[in-house]
Parts: sequence; structure tokens; C-alpha cells
Amino acid sequence: MKSGFCTILGRTNVGKSTLLNRVLGKKICAVSRKPQTTRHRILGILTDENSQISFLDTPGIMKPAYELQRIMVKTAFLSIEGADVAVVIVEPDTIENEIIKKVDNIPIIVAINKIDLIENRDSLQVLIHEYYEKETVKAICPISALTGEGVNELIEKILSFLPEGEPFYPEDILSDRDERFFCSEIIREKIFETYGKEIPYSAAVVIDEFIEREKGKTYIKAILYLDKESAKGIIIGNKGKKLKDLGSQARKEIEFFIQKPVYLDLWVRVRKGWRKKRSDIRQFGYSS
Repeated sequence: MKSGFCTILGRTNVGKSTLLNRVLGKKICAVSRKPQTTRHRILGILTDENSQISFLDTPGIMKPAYELQRIMVKTAFLSIEGADVAVVIVEPDTIENEIIKKVDNIPIIVAINKIDLIENRDSLQVLIHEYYEKETVKAICPISALTGEGVNELIEKILSFLPEGEPFYPEDILSDRDERFFCSEIIREKIFETYGKEIPYSAAVVIDEFIEREKGKTYIKAILYLDKESAKGIIIGNKGKKLKDLGSQARKEIEFFIQKPVYLDLWVRVRKGWRKKRSDIRQFGYSS
């Protein structure tokens, strides 16, 4: 049996989380059109009768502007440690040198994503040739994480680099994260979808209570922490309408995810400048 770890790396918004959701056949990673949606390292486990691939989805690589972003980038590169192979996701119009240079101890598969947007795919050949000139790049797979094109071929390439061995996790689990974590990620994703500009980046979501009842709805109390007082009114909206809409969207997806009816109780609090304070960042569950 093939069994091992695959780290997924890439710039912000290249499709890392979309790929993992596609591979697993279930949405476990928050996705949006805005960059920096992923803040955590998320383990996703793909198991069949012949293999188990433990994927590590990572925050997007960027030039950090504050402490939270610095920790996110550090988390991404620390995820290489102990992995058997790295998939570096790139877009069809760029050559990624920086990330590839920092992965020097394991084989790299370059996944050229978003090929569904390319009209003339002959242009990919030049890009493929340039990547094959890099010593640590052992395979290149053009894919579309959105449509699934090329994803099966990518999985086969990943398996070719994994060692023989026993699975690390039970065959019936998709991740080592619990329901509380995924509920917080669903709420945070809806913040990205609902609010513009800086608001999504200034918000942290903490599940304060998660009470499963034998009869009736599961009670979830979530606290939305914002780093500025002015953001609170924007989140809540006129007469609470924005917050109510956010809660409605999040509740529906949480119910679909946990397959239970939910009472979602959203609270909004301000923790000024939390993204720049290491103690707050750790309290909210972000660490390298």
C-alpha cells in the first residue's frame, strides 16, 4: 500500500483549497475569489484500498505586511517538513522560482492550474519546458481544480513518489480537524463572500460554544472578532440586517456539512489590532 504526505504550496488565490476540495470530493477548505482566504494548515486525507494520501493545504505565499501574515507564510513552509512530495500550484502565465527554491529536500510536482481559462494550450509547452529545467521539479501536470481536468493524473503522479507503508489515519476520516473548526471556517468564508475590502481580513471567528442536543437543534455560538471599532457597524449593518444575512448563509452550509439542524448565534466583538499581536493571534488559533 502507498501511504505518505503531500504538501500543497502556492501563491495566494492560485487554487490550492479548490484542488483539495476537488480531490476529496467534499468541501473542507474555505474558498473565495479574494486572496488569503486560507489561514491555517489543513489536513485532508484521501484513502482507497491501495493507498492513502495525506494532503496538507497551506496558506498562500505572499510578502507579509503584519504578524498574522508572517505566521501564515511560516506555517506554509513548515508544512514541507516530513512531507514526501510537494505540489506547487502555479498559474499559466507565470514562472514560480521563489517557492521552488525553498523546497530543496523533496520532489516537486508543478501543477499548472486554471487551464480551463486558456484558449490556446500550445502556449503551455514553453512553460512546461522551463519548469523541467529546474532540478527539483520531477513532474508537471496541467490541471483545472475547478472542473477536475487533469486532477486524476496529478493524483497518480503524487502516488508515484509515496513510499510503501501502512496508512497513518483511519480510512473513514477526511481530516484531523473537528466540527468546531470547520464551522468557524464556513462562517469566515461567508464573511469573505459578503463583505468587501478590508473587512474579511480583519475578522477572526472563534466557536465559543458547540452544544449537540439529542432533541432539537445543535447550538453554536460564534464570536466574530474585528480589529477596528469602525468595522463592527459594517458587519452588523442597518438594524442588524447584514449580520442576519451572514448568519443565514453560514447556518445553511453548516447544516449541510454536519447533517444536523443548527441554531447559529453570532456575536461581534472588537479586539483592536489583533492581527499584529502574537498573543491574540495564538488565542484565535493561528500559530506556526
